[in-house]
Amino acid sequence: MEFQRRFPDEATCRAYLFDSRWPEGFRCPRCGSQRATALPRRLLWQCSTCRYQASVTAGTVLHRTRTPLHLWFWGAYLVTTATPGISALQLQRQLGIKRYETAWTMLHKLRRAMVNPKREPLTGAVEVDECFVGGHEAGLRGGRQHGVKALVVVAVATSDDPPPFSSFGVVAEPP
Repeated sequence: MEFQRRFPDEATCRAYLFDSRWPEGFRCPRCGSQRATALPRRLLWQCSTCRYQASVTAGTVLHRTRTPLHLWFWGAYLVTTATPGISALQLQRQLGIKRYETAWTMLHKLRRAMVNPKREPLTGAVEVDECFVGGHEAGLRGGRQHGVKALVVVAVATSDDPPPFSSFGVVAEPP
């Protein structure tokens, strides 16, 4: 509830994005000028010097979206805080979105944005373990046989120093 109180509407979300993008006030991406005029109908800022039009969502997963920003914010919150993860169908229901495709696109854009682009392959000594997740399945013998279970593999670089976050890798294989 606290999150929804903090970002209740479009104007609040846009103001947050503006402050995040330009913490010291508007600066034109093209010429560097600090003078701009708001174009509220188009949701843009126009540089007073070179007339370049900039958006607070340009270059983000929110670029050219027709989905309200407060739903994107709430969706990002749900995706990052749901303990076992969240499916597109769950996201659709939670946000009250009519089309599954919209929720699926949102979910995948948010997931892609959460990947660290500077991650590096694991090096040195690496420990790997795997298991099947999904519980007991009647009629299957042995621990490595699976029907609808998912294979989960986890790898970590080992050393005396704690590895950086990007040194961890998790891979899940669908059944």
